[in-house]
Amino acid sequence: MSNNPKPTEITLHQVSHVLEIAFSDGERFQLPAEYLRVYSPSAEVQGHGPGQEVLQIGKQDVNIEKIEQVGNYAIQLFFDDNHDTGIFSWEVLYKLGKEHNALWPQYLERLKAAGHVRPDPKH
Repeated sequence: MSNNPKPTEITLHQVSHVLEIAFSDGERFQLPAEYLRVYSPSAEVQGHGPGQEVLQIGKQDVNIEKIEQVGNYAIQLFFDDNHDTGIFSWEVLYKLGKEHNALWPQYLERLKAAGHVRPDPKH
């Protein structure tokens, strides 16, 4: 049995497009739907090995339509762009929360390097 923190509360704020997660160690993260979408653990986004990641473009207005629990270890997020293959384990969600301040600028830099300008969200 691992002693990784487990979620104690998961709240979807559909208007602000934010998934709020509180963990058993006291950490609380507010993760934008766009951030979760572009860092989805699915093969469609991550590829099938290192260096095969697929840059996700035009996801600034994406939202989460539905959340389903997967066993006692993860949730599956259903995005309104029909992406629903990512299984977000507690460990992945915690890591995305802890590393948000590093990962988000990396994503924006990758977009810029690929010649894409990210428009401001409409909300």
